[in-house]
Amino acid sequence: MIRVAIDAMGGDYAPREVVHGAVLAAREYGVSVQLVGRPQDIETELKRHEIQGLNVSIVAASEVVAMDEKPSKAVLRKKDSSIVKAMAQVAQGDADCVVACGSTGAAAVAATFVIGRLPNILRCAIAAQMPTIHPNRCIVVDAGANVDCDANMLVQFGLMGSILYSGLNNVKRPRVGVLNIGAEETKGNDLVQAAYSLLKGRDDLNFIGFVEGRDYPMGKVDVVVTDGFTGNVSLKTAEGIAKMVNHMLRQELMSSMRGKMGGIIAKPAFKALKARVDPDEFGGAPLVGLKGVCVIAHGGSRHTAVKNAIRVACDMVRADVVGKIERSFRSAAEVKVTL
Repeated sequence: MIRVAIDAMGGDYAPREVVHGAVLAAREYGVSVQLVGRPQDIETELKRHEIQGLNVSIVAASEVVAMDEKPSKAVLRKKDSSIVKAMAQVAQGDADCVVACGSTGAAAVAATFVIGRLPNILRCAIAAQMPTIHPNRCIVVDAGANVDCDANMLVQFGLMGSILYSGLNNVKRPRVGVLNIGAEETKGNDLVQAAYSLLKGRDDLNFIGFVEGRDYPMGKVDVVVTDGFTGNVSLKTAEGIAKMVNHMLRQELMSSMRGKMGGIIAKPAFKALKARVDPDEFGGAPLVGLKGVCVIAHGGSRHTAVKNAIRVACDMVRADVVGKIERSFRSAAEVKVTL
């Protein structure tokens, strides 16, 4: 049975929505759930659910890292915080993976300090899943953990993203591309040009070259490699466009009787579409490069998102993503790839 540690106090709707999602995951996926946080608060929420027969336990933590606190200082100061204790469950071997829904920065800092990076990994990176026209989602690495990157880091992001995508989707050689302002080899800044030179010709990657922001929604690439600044902007722009289209569609459907009737007829299709693009269905974004499995969910996650974040974490454990990344980077040569 996979053991999942969860920061029960993290996020805008904690602990209620976090506990709810954890209970759903324990029931649907048959996993062991460890809710980390203030016992009294967690117990109050557990009383709202039928947990008999489920493997649900509480790990006490007296402090909470707030969303508006500076991550590095808060994590170091609050050693008995729920986020630090949740990460410690993995570091100590008491849990197989961890899910956090609070501050992304705090989760990344706590994971790096407590769980630690794998040998030869330059930086951990956030691997965000994005919807495409195909059933499988693409993965954007990095989606916000590292604002400034060098070419060697982008190479590692590509390798880790490829291993993650293979593990989650059972695809042997996923297509890896570097995000750029054009697909031509001559375009882009010094960073992407250097990364291209390092990635080109590698036999351990299915590198397809440069890709544009419009390519990955159309399913032309499986793993998109970029720096954290560009990746985060791209991610949030896509989220904003999705919300805008949804809002505009609702406006048009409600503007006339014909539109309302059409909306009723098309309701099943709209429901299916929502499931394909809804961030809650993606669960969360893995933080790759760690010695353990860590999935970071959105701070505004409701119970469905929490449940699906747990699913993603468990899928990573089953696919041995961390072990495969570690074996791929055993050689120190992977750190500096002949610049």
